[in-house]
Amino acid sequence: MVNSEQSIVEDYEFAWVAWQKQLSRIHDVFLKGEKISPDRLKGLLNRESRAKNAYDEARNRLLGILPDPSSSSGKKGENPFKE
Repeated sequence: MVNSEQSIVEDYEFAWVAWQKQLSRIHDVFLKGEKISPDRLKGLLNRESRAKNAYDEARNRLLGILPDPSSSSGKKGENPFKE
């Protein structure tokens, strides 16, 4: 396997594990009834969302899908609600 291909696979595996960790915490709250404060819930949901986005990007790189340059949501760190 070429070095860049190995890096893409490693990035994908890391993103998968990170997202699953956050998703598991969400399941603890919503499916198992774990009680957390509203501010912690907000942080949890934000972390899961960012982890899912990172996973989606890593998955697309693994599959050879390039980001759509015309998509405004493709810019990292940019607020999608600001014009």
